[in-house]
Amino acid sequence: MSNTTIGPADVSRRLQTDDSAPLFVLDVRNEAEYDEWRIEGSTNLPIYNELLEYDYSTLESHVDELPEETEIAVMCVAGITSARAAEFLRTHGFNAKSVADGMNGWGRVHRQYEVECVDGVVQIVRPGTGCLSYLVHDDGDAVVVDPSQYIDKYLSAADERGLTIVGVADTHAHADHVSGARQLAGELDVPYYLHEADTGALDSVTELGDGELIAVGERDLDVIYTPGHTPGSVSFAFGNTLLSGDTLFLRSVGRPDLEDSAEDAVRTAASQLFDSLERVTEFDDDRVVLPGHFSDESIRPLATDLGELRAATTNELLSYVDAGDEDAFVETIVDSLADEPANYNEIKQINWGTEQPDGDVEELELGPNNCAAN
Repeated sequence: MSNTTIGPADVSRRLQTDDSAPLFVLDVRNEAEYDEWRIEGSTNLPIYNELLEYDYSTLESHVDELPEETEIAVMCVAGITSARAAEFLRTHGFNAKSVADGMNGWGRVHRQYEVECVDGVVQIVRPGTGCLSYLVHDDGDAVVVDPSQYIDKYLSAADERGLTIVGVADTHAHADHVSGARQLAGELDVPYYLHEADTGALDSVTELGDGELIAVGERDLDVIYTPGHTPGSVSFAFGNTLLSGDTLFLRSVGRPDLEDSAEDAVRTAASQLFDSLERVTEFDDDRVVLPGHFSDESIRPLATDLGELRAATTNELLSYVDAGDEDAFVETIVDSLADEPANYNEIKQINWGTEQPDGDVEELELGPNNCAAN
């Protein structure tokens, strides 16, 4: 990057780890767009329309509110109006840089974290979309779980560790992001694993069933059929971990309305989800839960012992499962569903193989993550 721009990956790294060189993120998008999807901890100054007209009057009136000793990363949609704002701020003595590609670039950031409390799991976080994927490995072999469409991230992660990818798996047919599993498996000529209830029109799929095993070196991924979020949702047990996909999150559970939003169908799927959660919560309290999504949790990696998750007050729906109160669980889900993920129907059609991705496939999944039930 030049001395006038900063890469979104650098923004992510600085916000997570660089206390010695703090970063102030100034988002100049309009308020509605900022409220819908933003970097946690950023500051909004809604001057996007003004900047399009090269009008700096509002920005100038707020310069006294900006930090003089801290580097400023200016964010917009695609890095155009932010470049104008950053240039203006530099002329006023600020160390300001435009975030390259703006929020579009932020949505493509991937960061790797070793899950230190377990053996053989790398968590790959997309902070801009709330998506989590995994590189599970043993004895030089690896299986990628829930990869994004940016398959180079997984090839690099495996190469850095001297691992050979021997399989790729999706915990379900995703609605919030375009899966890279088929592409990655095809490029490497390894199996693509997915439960048969979620395969849609796909071919060349190795269908998963409850209790089956996926070999990873000298160990296995144990398949646990956990329908509810989708008809074919599965979770994976690996060592002392539970890769819970979109069945169980740290603060919620997967929403059951993206296959069929009719109330009767939602209630039926929610009941299935309740049964699935009863099953996965039978594990011991020291089982490490590794979810498929997150909201605004700042811990990295995203990993919580099942006992801690049960004891916390932040997952209301899980508390109903522990209490055996299926009625309250279903009613809470029906009453509290948020807006659907952006473009989820088109994304699902791509992941089912009924539509081919086009040139705008990267833009389909940009925006807030709304896969949780509440």
